[in-house]
Amino acid sequence: MLKLRFLFAALFFISTIKAQLITDNNVHIKSIAERWELTDSLKRGTFLLTSYKPFYFSAGRWSNNPNNQPYSENPMYSAASPTEYNNYEARFQLSFKTKVLQDIFWGHGNLWAAYTQKAHWQIYNTKVSRPFRELNYEPELLLNFGVKYKLFGFEGKTLGMAFNHQSNGRDLPNSRSWNRVMFHTAMERKNWQITLRPWVRLKDAEDENPAISDYLGRGEVTVVYGQPKHQFYFVGMHPFTFKHISRGSAQFNWVFQLHAHLKGHVQFSSGYGETLIDYNHSQRTLGLGISFVDW
Repeated sequence: MLKLRFLFAALFFISTIKAQLITDNNVHIKSIAERWELTDSLKRGTFLLTSYKPFYFSAGRWSNNPNNQPYSENPMYSAASPTEYNNYEARFQLSFKTKVLQDIFWGHGNLWAAYTQKAHWQIYNTKVSRPFRELNYEPELLLNFGVKYKLFGFEGKTLGMAFNHQSNGRDLPNSRSWNRVMFHTAMERKNWQITLRPWVRLKDAEDENPAISDYLGRGEVTVVYGQPKHQFYFVGMHPFTFKHISRGSAQFNWVFQLHAHLKGHVQFSSGYGETLIDYNHSQRTLGLGISFVDW
């Protein structure tokens, strides 16, 4: 019952933020300047809650290869016995940010705090009492600067760095976490936006997932293409080593208008690390649901 209350509260929170951000009935792609308040006319002050990454809910997410027995290169963090997970589950993501400091570093920088949470819920699995299979918590502290540069016809808009912590909040043997220092730049051209985020993993004395960088990656690229009633976005991660060239992941998303403010969401992913517990587990997934906030 507590889990149901958590889900409904999260969905209410999501819809409330979306209602505040709606400007028309279209699938609206915000400019980078709008999302990060890069000009004086777009600045909205500090501690106002705004969207960060997409908010969505998928009641039907299918996997060709569920991770029934997670393992780690550290034997202390490997499950001793399998759990009979279904191929089908529900998934949702919520994400928001707020500006903590404005116009720092001689008026050129802003400090943001952000939070993203992903949940995978075995809602159709009565054999194991419909558990939440995995919850990932991802707080960030971001330093962002507005910039201007040209690259292959794109206009660079932001440059910055962040401290990122991601964990699943679980006990042995299923605990997974890592800390990263991330660097980012974002650029746009007409209906296209590209964000590049390479990172460096910080050492962990109690390493729960020693080879996570070789599976999940050392950097991420997000590509967004928007039209009035459709939005397509791709998120890819890769280790950037020849030895592990076949690893990493690719996620493709299509957001489309169904009726008024109701938007459908199709998501296909392939590769490693859909969640932290799956960092070294490869699978293909397909999800159908609704989107509350997109890019």
